[in-house]
Amino acid sequence: MTDTVDTDDKTRRDFLLLSTVAVGAVGSALAAWPFIDVMNPAADTMALSTTEVDLEPIEEGMSITVVWRGKPVFIRHRTAAEIKEAGAVPLDDLIDPEADKDRVQKPQWLIMVGICTHLGCIPLGQKANDPKGEYGGWFCPCHGSHYDSSGRIRKGPAPENLWIPAYTFLTDTTIRIG
Repeated sequence: MTDTVDTDDKTRRDFLLLSTVAVGAVGSALAAWPFIDVMNPAADTMALSTTEVDLEPIEEGMSITVVWRGKPVFIRHRTAAEIKEAGAVPLDDLIDPEADKDRVQKPQWLIMVGICTHLGCIPLGQKANDPKGEYGGWFCPCHGSHYDSSGRIRKGPAPENLWIPAYTFLTDTTIRIG
């Protein structure tokens, strides 16, 4: 009879210990959650993380500038001549070799961050049908960087091509940047 009582007491003690530890762990997690949740980005920050753009009004040969995460993003509806010219450039001629087809999802749409990779200036060449520089793309007048119609650095002190942001086509005429 004593063995049964000792076994029942031991089983009860183990159950109470495990129950207490489980309730304590859940309580600690619930108490810590508000502090962990504070580290999530605010709603206004999340809203700035993506930008949707309607491409339909942009005619062939035109460029627009939109803002994404406080940065200018150049969107150009390239002509067939610009696409052909950008694709024909030998990679050996480039400072930062990158094929045009690797910089675009659809050849007619070039989407890139409009900040010079040298010192962060905004290159010229966004006016409709008014490319700048020696290569038919963009020109940074601050230090003389020339970019081609694919946004690749061709001449000047800039070390890299204009950056391509993450973007997806939601429809044939709408993109989401970010």
